[in-house]
Amino acid sequence: MANTSFTHGAPPVTSAQILENPLQTYLLGIIISICGNFLISISLNIQKYAHVRQSQRGSKPYYTSATWWCGVVLMGVGELGNFAAYGFAPASLIAPLGCVSVIASAVVSVVFLKETVRTSDIVGGSLAITGTYVLVTFAPHTSTHITAHLVQYYAVSWHFLLYLFIEVVIFCVLLYLYKRRNVKHIVIVMLLVALLASLTVISVKAVSGMITESIKGQLQLIYPIFYVMLVVMVASCGFQIKFLNQAMKMFDATEVVPINFVFFTASAIVAGIVFYQEFEGLALLNIFMFLLGCLLSFLGVFLIARNRPKIKQECNFIAMDKIPGRRHTDKVQPEAKTPTYGSLAAKLMCNRAGQTDDS
Repeated sequence: MANTSFTHGAPPVTSAQILENPLQTYLLGIIISICGNFLISISLNIQKYAHVRQSQRGSKPYYTSATWWCGVVLMGVGELGNFAAYGFAPASLIAPLGCVSVIASAVVSVVFLKETVRTSDIVGGSLAITGTYVLVTFAPHTSTHITAHLVQYYAVSWHFLLYLFIEVVIFCVLLYLYKRRNVKHIVIVMLLVALLASLTVISVKAVSGMITESIKGQLQLIYPIFYVMLVVMVASCGFQIKFLNQAMKMFDATEVVPINFVFFTASAIVAGIVFYQEFEGLALLNIFMFLLGCLLSFLGVFLIARNRPKIKQECNFIAMDKIPGRRHTDKVQPEAKTPTYGSLAAKLMCNRAGQTDDS
């Protein structure tokens, strides 16, 4: 156990730190991730149910509902499970398992919200489940024990610095197009989210892994790299949510959900390969089958999210001659080029109703 695992100026990391994880630990990461994504799907449907019920009653805001807060708590628990899963299994495996939340959400919405089962839901769910099984089977089954010294070594490696430089350049170009040139294309926005997501995955796995090692008895929280990764995790998550919310406002959810899943998963896999070297020593057949499983999952999520029916609140306009107190003997005026106060008020009411429903 005295032999070091890395050469060429590597840190003093023993071989015990990069041995294959025990099968129980590896499976534990997969199970935690699946359970976390399942809780997230339940929480989303609970929040959706709370929104629908509050819009029908039209009494109090949705955030005053105990049902909505129950969904928020469940989402927090699910996200915490996903966070913990990164400490037990490779990032390139945990990220694609996000399709579990899409599959489970479709099933839960049919059972509890009485939504219609479509053929694309069945086909998409079957493809996503098959893809999940394939990628879990052929994913890299080795994962390093994340320590502060190992994270520092990975952070200054030349391939990661090159990857980070390329990512920063692409991000700046996309941000210039989005902000200065006002290019509001969905691919531009989702690429911004994906580039931030790659840093999120790297930092989340680093923080989760160091916390896991600290719980096992090897304290890692005393090293500055832990807090550097913690800041990167919080900042990247914040900006990622910002751009994602902007995408949800500009585009339909049936477009945002599958594109975000594909881009996020791809960026997470690349981040795991470049930073944590998770595909090192993996057989070519395993790599091909893993990518095939990801492709099946992508296709399944696209089919499930495609043409998903939307719940919208209809807004009925009141004709000007039907307004109470208006004399029917008045002559109907020709349509003016500028909007009247009545039409503006009606449009404002409709917009407010739509915003309440979208909240």
